[in-house]
Amino acid sequence: MPIVSLHATTPLVDGRQSRRAMLVRRGLQRYLYDLRHAVMPELTLASGRRADLASISPKGEIWIVEIKTSIEDFKVDRKWPDYRLHCDRLFFATHAEVPLDIFPEDCGLFLSDGYGADMIRDAPEHRLSAPQRKSVTLNFARAAAQRLMLAEWCVGGTSDASPLQDIMSGAQDSDL
Repeated sequence: MPIVSLHATTPLVDGRQSRRAMLVRRGLQRYLYDLRHAVMPELTLASGRRADLASISPKGEIWIVEIKTSIEDFKVDRKWPDYRLHCDRLFFATHAEVPLDIFPEDCGLFLSDGYGADMIRDAPEHRLSAPQRKSVTLNFARAAAQRLMLAEWCVGGTSDASPLQDIMSGAQDSDL
């Protein structure tokens, strides 16, 4: 899972997301930052799925947010129910041009404009077991540390090709 691209203008953008998805993500990240959440975009989960955004609240609650930018995007992607195994609360995030009634009632919902976000509906809580919480938290921490190190390497202009390629290919994230 290449989260970092050496060819992008910033080392923490992988280029797979649409411009619209990145705007939704940015607004939501600002909202979660204001709530004092630690936020990790594109986190590979133990199931092999990749969460658009994962966050850990100051109280240790784990949220996963799936970003959808169109009706078609929502219809073709049916992997999101698997995310419930990895979080305390599951949300969707979208923008004003997507009808909100397409999103399931048993998930939270955010509306983002790229500059901020509003919680339209809170997500019901389904608490993780202690071992699963530890696993997700450790995965989150290790992925964050690896990305920080890689960003530091890229900004510093130095890189050791082998570890860099492992991290960019996702081999490192899958071992977490």
